[in-house]
Amino acid sequence: STLFFSLPFGIDAAVIVLAARSDTLAWAVPLVATAGTAAGAALTFWMGRKAGEQGLERYMNPRRLERVRERVRHSGAIALALLNLVPPPFPFTPVVLAAGALEVNTLTFFSTLVATRLLRFGVEAYLATRFGRRILEWLESDTVQAVVIGCMVVGLALTASTLWTFVRRGQTSRTGAAT
Repeated sequence: STLFFSLPFGIDAAVIVLAARSDTLAWAVPLVATAGTAAGAALTFWMGRKAGEQGLERYMNPRRLERVRERVRHSGAIALALLNLVPPPFPFTPVVLAAGALEVNTLTFFSTLVATRLLRFGVEAYLATRFGRRILEWLESDTVQAVVIGCMVVGLALTASTLWTFVRRGQTSRTGAAT
């Protein structure tokens, strides 16, 4: 849920693998995953607050921005955080950024975000402990390994693209301010 790093399915895959490999500590995996995702979302939410509604244009293309603005304005904090139940690759990060910029109620948003992530990661961890051996065998197959490597490459490319966009827009805004 952060702008700086994007790895589709990454946290979900980590929850499944860690829970499947550790029967005794599987209950802790959803807690740690939820804490990490909440921290990333808090950073993105804060960036949205600092940027404000007008600043959103620096982070999102105009077409996506308008859709996110409408969703945030009409859905409220709980409906937005419930989008956490939708598995990847749903683009949740722009929603978090817009929620901050449009000053959605912070406590309601994060309470719902934490509850829904705990539910999602808890169900994943439970299923991983229940069907763990078969899941691990499947995850260790050559096909899945190739898909994971592909997702990692895509994630790194998206991260590099995001950083490049921030650097380029930062230089453009400084150049425009100097003239």
